[in-house]
Amino acid sequence: MLKPFFDKTKIEAGCDEAGRGCLAGPVYAAAVILPHDYTNKLLNDSKQLTEKQRDKLRPEIEKDAIAWAVAYIDNKEIDKINILTASICAMHKAVDQLGKKPELLLIDGNRFKPYKDICHKCIIKGDSLFMSIAAASVLAKTYRDEYMYKIHLEHPEYGWDKNKAYPTKFHRNAILKYGITKYHRLSYKLTDTQLKLF
Repeated sequence: MLKPFFDKTKIEAGCDEAGRGCLAGPVYAAAVILPHDYTNKLLNDSKQLTEKQRDKLRPEIEKDAIAWAVAYIDNKEIDKINILTASICAMHKAVDQLGKKPELLLIDGNRFKPYKDICHKCIIKGDSLFMSIAAASVLAKTYRDEYMYKIHLEHPEYGWDKNKAYPTKFHRNAILKYGITKYHRLSYKLTDTQLKLF
């Protein structure tokens, strides 16, 4: 059972990102403020849900949330500032866009940089513990997937409609065969160059 809040006395925004481990495309982040009495039987960590379930949840979260926002940092910026900094920047941008100011940020994971004067709490596996973080994980993942489907049409040879630019064998082999695109993260190890000594 996901918990509805960390601190009942505060307006909380759950924050999560999607796409950190991908070889191409942006990293997306979302921030969501849910009502304290919010319930949704389907809501869970986005990685535990099917694509169909995430797509069903997205409009429900957007309709029911007190406030929500989604932001991204593109691959060129990721290469300049590194993926951890980019993920945190995307979360900051999402919080910036919220229509209501939160008093506490619940961050999925163990790293964050303070945002203005708002307190934050880093929670490992927070997306499987708190509703607002799970909701943010669903929004970040669905918006990023939507973007990857769009750029897949430009470069269908990489299979981004299926792998979303994660480092699958298919994606790595496609990079070896076709080279890289303007969407690839040049600061990442894009090909598996490990030598097999046999």
